[in-house]
Amino acid sequence: MEVIDDLDKRILKIITQNARIPFKDVAEQCGMSRAAVHQRVQRMFDIGVIVGSGYQVNPKMLGYNLCVYVGITLERGHMYRQVCAELENIPEIVESQFTLGAYSMIIKLFAHDDKHLMYLLNSQIQAIPGIANTETLTILDESINRALPIEQLPQK
Repeated sequence: MEVIDDLDKRILKIITQNARIPFKDVAEQCGMSRAAVHQRVQRMFDIGVIVGSGYQVNPKMLGYNLCVYVGITLERGHMYRQVCAELENIPEIVESQFTLGAYSMIIKLFAHDDKHLMYLLNSQIQAIPGIANTETLTILDESINRALPIEQLPQK
């Protein structure tokens, strides 16, 4: 893994707070040229420090009024990849993690309402071969949703 320096961390802090900030403004804040900022950001993409970009959409504005986490117990742990491939075909699922603990997997999904959620659970998710059991946790309110604090990254 390549090392990022303090200047990279400073750039990351600025762009994670405002992904739409022009590189010229980042350059001014860091005391460097726009081209140097661009090169550093591109390098961080290339080495995997920055892994995505885009806009966040408010699911409620699109009619998705329920957000839930579903704990999934697999019949056998080795079925994880097969189950993941099936879950990927359900567009309402936005995250999936293979876990240790009470569940084999945890997924995050959005549904329009209770009826839509019941359809997703009963007709889509629980119908996937290898899923033994599910437990649904409904999200009432999202209190914290933030990027990892850049200033607390460990030194190499």
